[in-house]
Amino acid sequence: MLTRTAITEVVERGLAEDAPWGDITSELLIPATALARAELVAREDGVFSGGQVFAAAFAAVDPAVAVELIPADGDSFAAGDTLAVVAGPARAVLTGERVALNLTQRMCGIATLTARYVAAVEQAVARVEQAANLPPGTITRTRVTDTRKTTPGLRALEKHAVRSGGGHNHRHSLSDAVMAKDNHLALLTADGTDLTGALRQLRRRLPHTVHLEVEVDRLDQIEAVLAGGADTVLLDNFSVDDLVSGVAIIDGRATVEASGGVGLETVGEIAATGVDVISVGALTHSARNLDLGLDVVLDVRED
Repeated sequence: MLTRTAITEVVERGLAEDAPWGDITSELLIPATALARAELVAREDGVFSGGQVFAAAFAAVDPAVAVELIPADGDSFAAGDTLAVVAGPARAVLTGERVALNLTQRMCGIATLTARYVAAVEQAVARVEQAANLPPGTITRTRVTDTRKTTPGLRALEKHAVRSGGGHNHRHSLSDAVMAKDNHLALLTADGTDLTGALRQLRRRLPHTVHLEVEVDRLDQIEAVLAGGADTVLLDNFSVDDLVSGVAIIDGRATVEASGGVGLETVGEIAATGVDVISVGALTHSARNLDLGLDVVLDVRED
């Protein structure tokens, strides 16, 4: 969840970095009483995210700055569209501009990339339904989720942007769920510890509200993990054929997640194997900032 506290912390850090002792250019060139009006304009098509963050950057400089957001988070826009209008003390508008843009461009870039992955999955599932002569919506759509491969300090913003693009969030942190990955299992079984037994012991110690996910990288590990009580089995870096086999082996006994090597060119094929979830690190670690600009539309003037 993108909380007010999370937004405030990120914005304040950004402003402290960008204007630690003020904006000397604006303070020397622009009269203290000057007002300005500016528009946030899209230079390319995309999906909007970060409206609250954009507004908070200006409010943190001067609460007198008013921000009118036009699209809501999750709305699509086209190049040339005005996304927000900013009006108020000119110095504050100029001082908050870069932090507001940096964060909003980042979030819109993630939302836009996520929407492309979601669309690729929907198209692939629709093709499967059509080939099988099934009514649209018969097959449950595979969820596209993010990972913890986020920019340090920006996780709450980036995960919100994934949701804006139609994706879903994986666990937010190491504290949210048990996720036994390959390195955990290697350390656990190095001395001959039985994997199924170890997972069962873990399961007994877990609160009933905590989810247990276990990663496997071979088909022959799946039965031991299921016997240990995994709620989700993560098939890591499996080929498409092995994903099909893995889904058949699990056969509804756990949620099936696929991860590793997922790109726009492969995500549809992976979804068509029948997995429930596809986690994609690229949503956050490889998203390109969207090109947005803040253009002053009225001459700076004194009140």
